[in-house]
Amino acid sequence: MNAIDRSLSSPAMTGAAIRTDWTRAEIRALFELPFPELIFRAQSIHREAFDPARVQLSTLLSIKTGGCPEDCAYCPQSAHHDTDLKATKLIDRDTVIAAATDARDHGATRFCMGAAWRSPKDRDIAELGAIIADVKALGLETCMTLGMLTGSQARTLKDSGLDYYNHNLDTSPEFYSSIISTRTYQERLDTLEHVRDVGMSVCCGGIVGMGETVDDRVGMIHALATLPRHPESVPINLLVQVKGTPLDGAARVHPIDFVRTIAVSRIVMPRSMVRLSAGREDMTDEMQALCFIAGANSIFSGDRLLTTPNPGDDRDSALLARLGMATDGHAGAR
Repeated sequence: MNAIDRSLSSPAMTGAAIRTDWTRAEIRALFELPFPELIFRAQSIHREAFDPARVQLSTLLSIKTGGCPEDCAYCPQSAHHDTDLKATKLIDRDTVIAAATDARDHGATRFCMGAAWRSPKDRDIAELGAIIADVKALGLETCMTLGMLTGSQARTLKDSGLDYYNHNLDTSPEFYSSIISTRTYQERLDTLEHVRDVGMSVCCGGIVGMGETVDDRVGMIHALATLPRHPESVPINLLVQVKGTPLDGAARVHPIDFVRTIAVSRIVMPRSMVRLSAGREDMTDEMQALCFIAGANSIFSGDRLLTTPNPGDDRDSALLARLGMATDGHAGAR
């Protein structure tokens, strides 16, 4: 039996089990399937766990912007890059609550908060815990991305009520050093382990369009799909090119290649929410529709992510209405 045959007869394809033993050869074989076959299989798996006509809405807010000591080549918030982005301190709780209330009133069910830190200081954790409690009191799921965490910090955030922690792997282990030199791949995995150890849910994905090869996309998905437990949320980002960052001017990814990444992610992580994340401002309605057909079932709402543009509620509402799709908190999980 060749790699394609093995991958297509796997338990994850039949709904019998969740696999964490995917090989790179199997994942590469999925990428190489004829596009109609790949989409058919991804959509078939998607329907086993989710309502294909529903999408979850999350909203993302930057609660501490800029001045990050990391040198991530894609990020306008890095202190290493000249992007004219002014660094700020942690914003006040009233501002966060106002933003969270607005997000809830516009249909979001999860509120995600990001701080441009290498890692939070212990003195910040108490204030972050209070913010988490305030947001949860609004009836929203909470998610934060704060950089690397220690085990004790993860425990405190969990005890404060944090539902999800976002910490992306970004790309394959092999390509990682071409994008970031100030943090190792293993350090990212260590943070994910700390989060899992305290019983928090994980949001973890990557970025497409940074100059990586198909093998790097295979490697990224392999790293995610062979974690001891699949991330509950898998954001797949299309690089947003920002002037002043090293990746400004990178070769654009063909839309079909991006959709393939969504589809393969859906197949190998059949119960995860696959979030169509950054880069939607540059996507046509048709490209986004293909991503939904390929198994994406979560998006960020609002007109801004952390520091980059997002389509906004009006455009998203119009697109979903045209597609006959609805939104709810769990994307119709079965």
